[in-house]
Amino acid sequence: MPSVSTETPTLPAGQCRDQATDSGPEAIKSESGESWTMYHGDCCEVVAGLPDDSIDFGIHSPPFANLYIYSDSERDMGNSADSEEFFEHYRFLIRELHRVTVVGRLCAVHCKDLPMYANRDGTTGLIDFPGEIIRAFRECGWAFHSRVTIWKCPVLERERTNNNGLLHKTVKRDRSQVRQGMADYIVVFRKPPVGTLMSDSPISSNGFAEYHGEEDPRTTECPHPSPYARISRRTISVSIDIEKMNESVQIWRRYAEPVWWDINQTNVLNHKAGTTPEDEKHICPLQLDVIERCVHLWSLPGDVVLSPFAGVGSEGYVSVKMERRFVGVELKESYFSVACKHLREAEAETKQEKMF
Repeated sequence: MPSVSTETPTLPAGQCRDQATDSGPEAIKSESGESWTMYHGDCCEVVAGLPDDSIDFGIHSPPFANLYIYSDSERDMGNSADSEEFFEHYRFLIRELHRVTVVGRLCAVHCKDLPMYANRDGTTGLIDFPGEIIRAFRECGWAFHSRVTIWKCPVLERERTNNNGLLHKTVKRDRSQVRQGMADYIVVFRKPPVGTLMSDSPISSNGFAEYHGEEDPRTTECPHPSPYARISRRTISVSIDIEKMNESVQIWRRYAEPVWWDINQTNVLNHKAGTTPEDEKHICPLQLDVIERCVHLWSLPGDVVLSPFAGVGSEGYVSVKMERRFVGVELKESYFSVACKHLREAEAETKQEKMF
């Protein structure tokens, strides 16, 4: 087994020029703490400068093709003319993520189906964005490992978007137009070992000692959203004794479900970290519950977690709080600054919690 560095991976000196401009070979802008490093730049170029087999777990939410525009930079993948152009750029990153990931370790991608619009696409409907991501990762050497559906409330989506397919008046007028609400997905990929199923750095432990997610709402009267679930008819404790291995089994049963019902959609970093109304807001920050559960499942304390689209630092905030090391990349300067602020807060909070 290769030795594991205790340092957070960083770029070799002079590896890349400043990603924020096209003016020449300037040093990359970065900030760091004891357990994290954030780079301000193009993720394709930054990740290309990281060492081979240096990342234990990757988690990110890529730009949703051309659905949102985050900046006017030509390096912003969200500034793609169409899905084909987006994936041409995204594959450069996917190949580099494969190279820098430890053999047998994983990369989790948060995504969703994308809406089609009549004025842009000629009709309404959905684009299978998760399916296109899966195909791109497989083409770049990854194995498609797992998929989780994250339940979302269709009433909230209707209130937010006023989408014709979710309106009850459409049910009365023409049910051929109605559709279900749009879930989020976590699609997980593994860098496959050669000739074995074991990772070069196995994620081994004595089981799960704590549950990450909302407090379990299940009772003996309503033990599971599905009446066909084969599961214990008692509430799982959020904090349990690691000696009780049956409790670890109960937690694993919840984590192993193909649908995560208990994700709090409002538990995002802008709310959790107490930012002010004047702070930069990320368009679609990933829920902290999702990040916590993924990091808990697929990494260990001391592991290095990478997010190439770090945004305001959600993945890094959780990773540092869970005693992992973090490497993040963000192209937009305002997001980069907020992410560094959140990472410093996470490190300070973690130190304070250890003191008491």
